[in-house]
Amino acid sequence: MAIPATLPSLPPSWIPPSEPASSISPFVQRRLIPAGAAYLAHIKRTLNNLTFDEHDKQLEEERKRLELLNADGLNGEDDLGVGDEEESPELLLLDAKEWKKQDHYQVLGLSHLRFKATPEQIKIAHRKKVLKHHPDKKAGASHTTNDDAFFKCIQKANEVLTNPERRRQFDSVDPVCLSLEEDDPSASDFKGQEKDTGLFFTTFAPIFEREGRFSKKSPVPMLGENDDSKESVHAFYDFWYNFDSWRSFEYLDKEVNEGSDNRDDKRYTEKKNKTERARRKKEDITRLRNLVDLTLNLDPRIKRIKQEEKEAREAKKKTKGGMSAAEQKAKAEEDKRKAEEEAQRKEEEEKVARAEAKKAKAAAANAAKKARRQQRAADADETAPS
Repeated sequence: MAIPATLPSLPPSWIPPSEPASSISPFVQRRLIPAGAAYLAHIKRTLNNLTFDEHDKQLEEERKRLELLNADGLNGEDDLGVGDEEESPELLLLDAKEWKKQDHYQVLGLSHLRFKATPEQIKIAHRKKVLKHHPDKKAGASHTTNDDAFFKCIQKANEVLTNPERRRQFDSVDPVCLSLEEDDPSASDFKGQEKDTGLFFTTFAPIFEREGRFSKKSPVPMLGENDDSKESVHAFYDFWYNFDSWRSFEYLDKEVNEGSDNRDDKRYTEKKNKTERARRKKEDITRLRNLVDLTLNLDPRIKRIKQEEKEAREAKKKTKGGMSAAEQKAKAEEDKRKAEEEAQRKEEEEKVARAEAKKAKAAAANAAKKARRQQRAADADETAPS
């Protein structure tokens, strides 16, 4: 229904504007390109066949999701399942001054991931721990807790794990990793179970996966399966017998006494630390080599490959050159006869050569004898009286 509208009359004091002194630029036809948030919203509604209300609802849900993502990280989609591990009383009573002895992954609730934790997961876990244990949140509470000290442990753990070099140093001496190495199997653990293929792979596969993270080269071949080819098995042992490890032991260095300005003390401590690092590195190389030796001795694939090679040699021996046993025997006899004939021929040639040499020697002796006679005769003629 159209409603008529009446425009108000101009006030008496209204004066029409004067025309501009400069001339107006001519009209130019320009091309307008659709862009901007409004246009993108229009495209989204069109493509998804959404009404304005449905589109606004989606925008609101997206806004809430982003708020949760950038908020405290407790229940948002950035949770990633980290930082929620149960904190034992012993963990909460850690001494911040003994930070080198603490398990940084456990402090941040990343025990289940450890060296596999991504920088993003470390960041989220640290944020959760800070929000939970920040001293400001405990203001006015009982002072019997150790939240202030544990908060310092959290900060130190984040400082170590967010620094790539320091994290590698800590991963090299990860307490969980060291405890697992102490439990590495020995030959006695497999006594009477050498034929248990399943036990071999379930025991050694996780060990090589754990050790592979220290490799400077990649990809790192894993233990594989029982039906692997000869080439794959040989490549595996070739890699591990020439394993190049980046593992280092600087994290265990002893610190110079605080407040000490004695240069001799510092040099002595540095020298001792260097010696200890070299010793630990050598022990680690020996440990890994012994582990590879044990794996090689127990590997059922090696036994299978040796058996296959033995059978192939025997089969080749039986059907060498495609001949039967009788033909092989006849060929062997023929070869033996030819060898004897060749030896006899050489012997005859040597006899002829010796006879010729003997004749030549006799001829030379006769010639020398004749020459001496002639010389004596000549000497006699010269001394005879005229």
